[in-house]
Amino acid sequence: MRKPSLLIYIHGFNSSPLSHKAMIMQQYCRDYRPDMRVIVPQLPCFPEAAAQMLSELIREKQQEYRIGLVGSSLGGYLSVWLNSQFHLRAVVINPAVRPYELLQDYLGEQVNPYTHEKYTLAACHIEELKALDIEVLPDPDQFWLLQQMGDEVLDYRQAVEKFRDARQTVEQGGDHSFVSFERYAAAILEFLEL
Repeated sequence: MRKPSLLIYIHGFNSSPLSHKAMIMQQYCRDYRPDMRVIVPQLPCFPEAAAQMLSELIREKQQEYRIGLVGSSLGGYLSVWLNSQFHLRAVVINPAVRPYELLQDYLGEQVNPYTHEKYTLAACHIEELKALDIEVLPDPDQFWLLQQMGDEVLDYRQAVEKFRDARQTVEQGGDHSFVSFERYAAAILEFLEL
């Protein structure tokens, strides 16, 4: 018998389960795939703790469910690491490719705008990010890159290069939030084979 489907949506830096794309995926599944379970965990602020939480979640659910990943920004980076551990298919949206470089500019006090949690991003957390880096995709066929060239936060060319052997949809314009993301909800589930 085919296992039921589970979609894990992995949000980005200083985000939450209330992110717009996460809510789009949840609403789409409620409307069109009520058989599908969707989990959008609130990730810890620090990379190692976030990776550990996601690993534990997958280990707990993988016997019962067929699991697919959707990762946005830093969630895309974590999706690559999770794929290397669990061989799960993943759709990555405007993914961070070298967040350990980008987040150097964010060291110090942070406040998550969704949860209002205050924390301090330190150099040790940059090292935690580096430890999660997967330089070469172990199985590019398991990835679909959704990228908008107008991303104001990340250099889209890094993702295009990183995922060069994977399926890619690269659009002119847009921004880091990935404008009109809802167009892809059905195709994402199809790609993830859920």
